[in-house]
Amino acid sequence: MAPLLQSSQNSMCLYVYFRPKQVKDVAQQDEVVRVLTNTLETTNCPHMLFYGPPGTGKTTTALAIAHQLFGPELYKSRVLELNASDDHGINVVRTKIKNFASVAVGSGCQGGYPCPPYKIIILDEADSMTEDAQNALRRTMESYSKVTRFFFICNYIGRIIEPLASRCAKFRFKPLMDEVMRSRISYICKEEGLNLDPKALLTLSSISQGDLRRAITYLHGAARLFGSSISSKNLIRVSGVIPGEDAQTLFSACKSVNFDLAEKEVGSIIAEGYPVSQMLSQLYDMVVEADDVSDEQKARICKKFAEADKCLVDGADEYLQLLGVASNTMRALCIMPQEFSFGN
Repeated sequence: MAPLLQSSQNSMCLYVYFRPKQVKDVAQQDEVVRVLTNTLETTNCPHMLFYGPPGTGKTTTALAIAHQLFGPELYKSRVLELNASDDHGINVVRTKIKNFASVAVGSGCQGGYPCPPYKIIILDEADSMTEDAQNALRRTMESYSKVTRFFFICNYIGRIIEPLASRCAKFRFKPLMDEVMRSRISYICKEEGLNLDPKALLTLSSISQGDLRRAITYLHGAARLFGSSISSKNLIRVSGVIPGEDAQTLFSACKSVNFDLAEKEVGSIIAEGYPVSQMLSQLYDMVVEADDVSDEQKARICKKFAEADKCLVDGADEYLQLLGVASNTMRALCIMPQEFSFGN
């Protein structure tokens, strides 16, 4: 495989370029791989529901199954890929999906691929579909189950209606362990001629939080911007993660119970253009891991984090929300554990 960053295909994303082509090559999902490998041998696939955190191989697995069943020649005519976050309404189910699912196909091996007598519809981000669309899809599944298989991919299985989920074989994808992440990243760096020192590799694994796709995307961005030698600082700049010392400075200002100092740090963070939602995430980790903060104080502080995060999603002012978090944190740290009550 020629290095992507040095080839004429340099418009392709690195994670797409290195995406596993076969189910057996999907990293760390051993139980899923074992069951699906046996399923591929019989070619009798049920409807499937892949769920779990992003970047763990759900879409890759679905695409690999389809490619292994139909090969490159029949793939386009036998497989329909849809992103439900874009096509999430009931009209898509009634038109695009129903029209594709209703047409029967023949069977017979072609080009060494089994080519079973059904088609596959891959619905990525299926948890974005409206409830009406999911109910309509249930009826479509029942009507055309002999000629079409559905592969649903989602992060949150609780957002899939039970009648739909109960018709599928469910496969849970686990977050990738740090060793697996580092091993895959090291392989890509070797193939692409990138130099990533041990500290940078550890940083990349940490900021990606088990999401291999995110890690490879950060690596690709850093390689484009900073060249083949990539440092830990380069990766942090590309990822948008706030430098740990800046988050620590704000937390220390809160612990000092000096409002003027905390207000100054909040203003500095806003002036730097850091996303407040990211700051809340990093402050949360610091609060949870702090040994000098009681459980009651942690609970009070984290409750405010949740409220502020919801307000940010609703479009509230970032400066006011972060200032509110800082002042609430100071207040919580001033209260002794015995002063807490259910009313506070």
